[in-house]
Amino acid sequence: MAENFEVLENPTAYRETLLRLIGSAQHRILLAALYLQDDDGGREVLEALYAARAARPELEIAVFVDWHRAQRGLIGKARSDGNAAMYRAMAERFGPGVKIFGVPVQRREFMGVMHLKGFIIDNTVLYSGASLNDVYLQRHQRYRLDRYHLIRSRALADSMAAVLDRSLAQNPAVRLLNVSDVPRTAELRPAIVKFRRELAKTRYRFAGHLVRQGEIGITPLFGLGARDNELNRTIVTLIREARERLTLFTPYFNLPGPVTRAIDAQLRAGCSVTIVIGDKTANDFYIPPDEPFKAIGALPYLYEANLRRFCKARQTAIDEQRLNVFLWRHDDNTFHLKGLLVDDRYTLLTGNNINPRAWRLDLENGLLIHDPDALLREKHAAELGRILAHAQRLDSADALEPVDNYPEAAQRLIKRLARVRADRLVNQVL
Repeated sequence: MAENFEVLENPTAYRETLLRLIGSAQHRILLAALYLQDDDGGREVLEALYAARAARPELEIAVFVDWHRAQRGLIGKARSDGNAAMYRAMAERFGPGVKIFGVPVQRREFMGVMHLKGFIIDNTVLYSGASLNDVYLQRHQRYRLDRYHLIRSRALADSMAAVLDRSLAQNPAVRLLNVSDVPRTAELRPAIVKFRRELAKTRYRFAGHLVRQGEIGITPLFGLGARDNELNRTIVTLIREARERLTLFTPYFNLPGPVTRAIDAQLRAGCSVTIVIGDKTANDFYIPPDEPFKAIGALPYLYEANLRRFCKARQTAIDEQRLNVFLWRHDDNTFHLKGLLVDDRYTLLTGNNINPRAWRLDLENGLLIHDPDALLREKHAAELGRILAHAQRLDSADALEPVDNYPEAAQRLIKRLARVRADRLVNQVL
């Protein structure tokens, strides 16, 4: 029912709701995110998990994070044992009861990560593309904006929990990170290869039925790899199914070819297409000009170069307002939204960045919301209104900052890549 579907307004509501649900859990707490960070936000969540376990020892508590990401430091920082060191310290301090699994989707992080999202707490699902750290949880002043949805459904919770319990936790490639004897990745390589093959065939299991009047339908989707990927296939189908209005959110402007072609077909058909992305200064890889430049800081400029080419080729659609590109920027905060709104009939909630990396390499999931009676129209409209309150429509590609104004290091890299046409190759792994 529509009353069991809530759209949370901001990162603070996301954090407060998560902590409240953890504190009141009676049966299970299963959290899936790219990472749980060793900072105030991450420690607050992990301490809440241990407190819940102490209050109710019968609770099943498990956290699933990417194996590689958990065992390295932040990009551009000194080498370290990463977040796993904090997991072990917490386990030594509080004892057993909270399992933290590292999920290795590939033998190397650049080849693919565990990007599943969703928190299952008893019979409630809290779904967001956000991970768990200070900026996603707005633990201090800055925030990274995402989408946040609360769904009360035992069937959905059971379906998502079954994949975590069955396909992940029980697989020999998936190992606990908060224990003293964590194996090296090299020891797991044969198991990882087999694991990836199994994941490519994994699907959420649920009893489907027709959506009756006054109801909404929710279908959990699983996706890994370029072939037979039900999440990728659904994204393209949803874009093609739009009749009047399509809204797409992506944090890193680097659309897969099938998505671009589907959008172009809708523009030709007269559909109104809105794309909401972050300004390059709202990208989490952006480095302000007054700070030392690192190679990773070139990414926001590469994404803006993609956007410039995209808009330049579709200027007529922009002029006719069939294509509306919005750049989000709010102080020094960052933007991490993903997903789709299709007319008033469908919504896709996902952690998928809708880029080639997500399309081919990363393990992704999503929730398809079918709303034939438009029962959620006002909730979605309010969510979109909050997002666009800090966004400006792009009138043309010329409104973007010229490449010649970029930091010299970023200029050199972009021009060098473009000269040898390597920018297209780079985009396939970003």
